[in-house]
Amino acid sequence: MPYRENLDEHKPEDRGLPGDAVTGAPPGVLAAHQRRRLIIRAALRTLATIAVLVTLYYVLPFDHVVGFSAVAELVVGLVVLVVLLLIQIQVISRHDHPGLRAVEALALTIPLYLLLFATTYFLMARGEATTFTAPLTRTDAVYFSVTVFSTVGFGDITAKSEAARVIVTFQMLLDLVVLGVVVRAILDAVKRGQDRNAPQAPD
Repeated sequence: MPYRENLDEHKPEDRGLPGDAVTGAPPGVLAAHQRRRLIIRAALRTLATIAVLVTLYYVLPFDHVVGFSAVAELVVGLVVLVVLLLIQIQVISRHDHPGLRAVEALALTIPLYLLLFATTYFLMARGEATTFTAPLTRTDAVYFSVTVFSTVGFGDITAKSEAARVIVTFQMLLDLVVLGVVVRAILDAVKRGQDRNAPQAPD
C-alpha cells in the first residue's frame, strides 16, 4: 500500500538517523520508563553507599587509635577523599547521565567527609574526657560534625581543649571549600557531560 510505504520512509533507520533500539528515540532521549529505571537505580545505589559508610562508622573498632594518630588518620582520610573526588569529577564529565552520577558522587563525598570528622571528634573525646563539654558517643560525634558543617551551632556541645578547637576550626574552613569549590566543580563536570552528550547539529 502506498500509504504504508510512505510511513516506512520516515523510520529513523531508513533516514540514516540513529534511533534507540527499544523506543526509536534518538540518542540521549529516554522513554519515561527508562528514565524512571535509571533514577530508581541511582537512588538505590545512593542509599546503599550511605548505609555502608554509616555501618562501617559504627562497627569498625577504633581501639588502636589514640592521641595524635587520630589526627593523622583524619589527614590521610581527607587525602583519600580528595583523590576519590577528582576521580568522580572525571567520571561525571564522561558519563552518559552526568546529573545522576553527580548525585551518587555527592552521596559518597559528603557523608564520608562528615564521618571522618565525626571519627576524629569521637576519638579525641574518648582519649581525653575534657576535650568537649560532654562525653561523645559515636552518634554524638556525628551530630556535632553535622552541626559544625551546617553552621547551626546549638552550643550544647562545644570544644574545650585547644587541640579540639583547632580541628573544629579546620573543619569550618574546609566546609567553605566543600560548599563552594567542590560543589561548583561537580556542577561544572555535569555541564561538561551534558554538552558532550548533546546531539550535534547537522552540517
